Amino acid sequence: MTELKRILGISVVIFTIFSAKAQDSIMSSTGDLFSGFTRKITYDKMIPPYGIEVSFRKTVHIIFPSAIRYVDLGSMDIIAGKADGSENVLRVKSAVQSFKGETNFSVITDEGSFYAFNVKYADEPDKLNIEMKDFIHNSEQNRPNNTLDIYLNDVQNESPRLIKLIMKSIYQSNRDEIKHIFSKSFGVTYSLKGIYICNGMFYFHTQMKNASNVPFDIDFIRLKVVDKRQAKRTAIQETLIKPIRAYRYALQIQGKQTVRTVFVTEKFTIPDSKKLVVELYEKNGGRHQTFTVENSDLVKAKPINELKVK
Repeated sequence: MTELKRILGISVVIFTIFSAKAQDSIMSSTGDLFSGFTRKITYDKMIPPYGIEVSFRKTVHIIFPSAIRYVDLGSMDIIAGKADGSENVLRVKSAVQSFKGETNFSVITDEGSFYAFNVKYADEPDKLNIEMKDFIHNSEQNRPNNTLDIYLNDVQNESPRLIKLIMKSIYQSNRDEIKHIFSKSFGVTYSLKGIYICNGMFYFHTQMKNASNVPFDIDFIRLKVVDKRQAKRTAIQETLIKPIRAYRYALQIQGKQTVRTVFVTEKFTIPDSKKLVVELYEKNGGRHQTFTVENSDLVKAKPINELKVK
């Protein structure tokens, strides 16, 4: 009797182990369980994709609110690329006529938003031109659930969306924090209204006022660190500071018009023997503007409370 119980006990253990392995195998085949300690991804963690149709004979254009940084296609059934001469327009087309099933693609934009799309074939797509601008909002309450903050290398792994909100906040507040840094000539005044800092980034708020009747076409703006005193017969040494982002950057200032721009750069300091020179060049003209910023001005940069601009 004792031997029979022992055999039955071993059989129960073997059956239990077999059942558990069988269940694991079934769950693995359905994607509910993987090897090791894992848990199923719930639907609240998923980014719902948009559904679009593509054709072999027609091109679908998708307009994004900022420049496209990354595109990944799910299969070779579709082709995609930036529209010629544009940074924020993506053209999508079927590479195979009447492909079966569906595929997908993903897009990351310059402001750090992630978009997902599911794609099906249609001889006559329902929508050929799609504008994604309305899907980006300033507040979390109105923000769609198919976008996600992406942290990009060129902004020191900061959220581009947060940087944009800070620039917009500075622009809308329009404070005159600085009044002694400006350039004025030929009826044009170029001034620095304020310097701000947040998370290792400088924000420069500039203003361009054209009091003349002649439009001012901007060729380029350059920021460089140079020596205050340059010895004769020596090469000019200068370090260029490249803006990472710009808010409300205008290419032309009409007569009797005033425009403001917020530039973003990485944090930097300059020794007392050097200065920051900001140059504004007119295209096909001679009304160039230049003002200088001292290190004492940089270290007085106003801090930005990012909690107030989210």
